[in-house]
Amino acid sequence: MRVRAAVSAAVLLPILTAGPALAVADGSDVSPGQFGFTAKLSMTGIPSPNGSSYPSYCSGSLVAPQWILTTGHCFHDANRNRVAGPVPYPTTVTLGLVDETKEKATTRKATQVLQAEPNDVALVQLDSPVTDVTPLTVNRLVPGVGQRLTLAGWGSLTAKDSAPSTKLQQGTVQVSTVGATTIGVRGVSPATTTSACTYDSGAPYFVPSGSGGQLISVETNGPDCPHTSVETTSRVDVLAEWIASNAK
Repeated sequence: MRVRAAVSAAVLLPILTAGPALAVADGSDVSPGQFGFTAKLSMTGIPSPNGSSYPSYCSGSLVAPQWILTTGHCFHDANRNRVAGPVPYPTTVTLGLVDETKEKATTRKATQVLQAEPNDVALVQLDSPVTDVTPLTVNRLVPGVGQRLTLAGWGSLTAKDSAPSTKLQQGTVQVSTVGATTIGVRGVSPATTTSACTYDSGAPYFVPSGSGGQLISVETNGPDCPHTSVETTSRVDVLAEWIASNAK
């Protein structure tokens, strides 16, 4: 299994540490004006054990005007342990667009990270509220097997020579398993190989509704993309109270 936050040739560690992430493989372009709550997190100066540093990316979603929900392993120390508190390296958050080559993004700086337990999930505070994008509503019900969800992310289109996408990608998946804190999903459309990829860590799985939608889970890890296997995602219903009490 590959953790989906890019690590620049680093060795991948268990779920509570950090690893690589991609855009939606075998997905499709998102239409203009849709899913503006989907965020791209661009990070620089991430420390390595040898003293060097590297850049990386994650995806996420706006759940309150000043808060992004993403995967916890996107923020870590040189030993790849998840960290909380002040953002450990410069992180720029962009959202409110579907094509970086044609549109101007809403841009904020990340200032603080709150790590959740037991899920690999984090809340990221922005330096100022976002007022021109509708946040996702956090689901409070247990997801069901067979439920179909939309995935949107800024990750790579392939695991080979991966790079973050400049166009927001989407796909439809179906819930195949429900665990205590996670759900497993498989691709449905545009193809059975539609799946999260590198730099999609933290990408939202949601039920669209109007300009927003209901967030069900966030991307955690899975096999190299594209694939037809189960992708592991973190349930947000089990964190709904924690999110509500912090993302104000």
